[in-house]
Amino acid sequence: MINVTLKGHDYRYEIGELIKAFGIFDNIRFIQENINYDNDYLLINEVIGGEEKDFIYTRIIKDNEVVSIDEKIYIKNSCINDIQERKELKRRIKVSIFDALSKICNINLPWGILTGIRPTKIVHELLDENFSVNEINKVLKNEYRISDEKIKLVTDVALCERKYIYPINEDLVSLYISIPFCPTRCVYCSFPSNPIKEGNKIVEDYLDALYKEIEKTSGLLKETNKKLESVYIGGGTPTTLSSLQLDNLINHLLKAFDVSRLKEFTVEAGRPDTIDIEKLRTLKKNGVDRISINPQTMNVQTLKLIGRKHTPEEIENAFYLAKEVGFKVINMDIIIGLPNEGIEELKNTLEIIKKLSPENLTVHTLAIKKSSKLKEAVDEFEMTKEALAKEMLNLSRNYAHEIGLYPYYMYRQKYMVGNLENVGYCKAGCECLYNMQIMEEKQSIIALGAGAVSKITFPRENRLERIPNVKNVQEYIKRVDEMVERKRKQIN
Repeated sequence: MINVTLKGHDYRYEIGELIKAFGIFDNIRFIQENINYDNDYLLINEVIGGEEKDFIYTRIIKDNEVVSIDEKIYIKNSCINDIQERKELKRRIKVSIFDALSKICNINLPWGILTGIRPTKIVHELLDENFSVNEINKVLKNEYRISDEKIKLVTDVALCERKYIYPINEDLVSLYISIPFCPTRCVYCSFPSNPIKEGNKIVEDYLDALYKEIEKTSGLLKETNKKLESVYIGGGTPTTLSSLQLDNLINHLLKAFDVSRLKEFTVEAGRPDTIDIEKLRTLKKNGVDRISINPQTMNVQTLKLIGRKHTPEEIENAFYLAKEVGFKVINMDIIIGLPNEGIEELKNTLEIIKKLSPENLTVHTLAIKKSSKLKEAVDEFEMTKEALAKEMLNLSRNYAHEIGLYPYYMYRQKYMVGNLENVGYCKAGCECLYNMQIMEEKQSIIALGAGAVSKITFPRENRLERIPNVKNVQEYIKRVDEMVERKRKQIN
């Protein structure tokens, strides 16, 4: 337990997230100074603001003795506006607390004070201000306490992304389509996904509603002369649909939207137990040029444990079949930190992937989400510890390098093992445009279907508006007109 008293500000959320990242306190309680803290740790952070300087003090007390202290004086920048000033104050408070906690915690936080999911945004902002890479490295190290290893990762990714997302073209958008159906639900999954048999009537009802949203939303985009730059059909598992259903869906999309500027078309074919040659040929003939075949692991016991009813051999067969059909870019996802897995299990997975040599490899660090089955039953599994997770992530990076892959996008999530990150690797020229755009939020993402969230960007105002669709499939079918009207208010 750690008790926290704040003076001169009330940035509880930001400070709470930072303290959680250290992972040594089972509970955080914000209290007033005069409340008894029962001999647990007490962290006091105080800001005394002056006209030209901020004085920030952090003290950590245990058993009525000060065990750590940090004092900082910051000169204010008269050139920044109120929003920037508040943002800068939060950063400075977090640095003070980070430094004080680091003195009593024998823990290396590789991402320093960062708790957000998009650390590359900081690099892009500094590049926009004409900072050199060396200057950016110093800022990340000194002002955010990020480790050298993560500084290299985040700068490499940002520099790669800039070739694809800049200059910003407001006439182009990306399109996301949600197919919220799967053969079974994996224990770690928190996405809108409904385990369902192919051919069930709800799938047809859902597609009819989706076609309606496609038609009406395409009209909104035509009114504003927006064209598609990328299309991503995700889920769930889109290849849960039949070949005919996939064919009808893609034809609806291609007829409804202006695809004259389309550069990329991705379909998640993630589960090998949903892939056959007819579906692959259907995707290929309709212009899909990138698919995902996601093993998550190549260990048969883990596949059973997480709720996947297929074998590692089926994953390999699906990969070779997709190559035979002619897919030039295939992504494969794996997850670091799955229950009961360690270095040897990961090595087995990576050795098989090395043999397959996919164009994209996305390495996820397990995040135990509140809405997943794993969260409910986490005590039943042997879970990966922080040190092992870091070792496993480093091993995956080394294998990616051996395959000829380099990092092109990355992001972080809450509740991740070891407070680490997810990294997308690719071969040269095989970067996924959609992945980069959705992470950096420089382009509007128009999202259709149950659980889909549109993100409308306003670059000149540095503003983003989120427009969520309802998650429940039955509610989506009944309220599809409302989903379109939500978009109309922002797109127009």
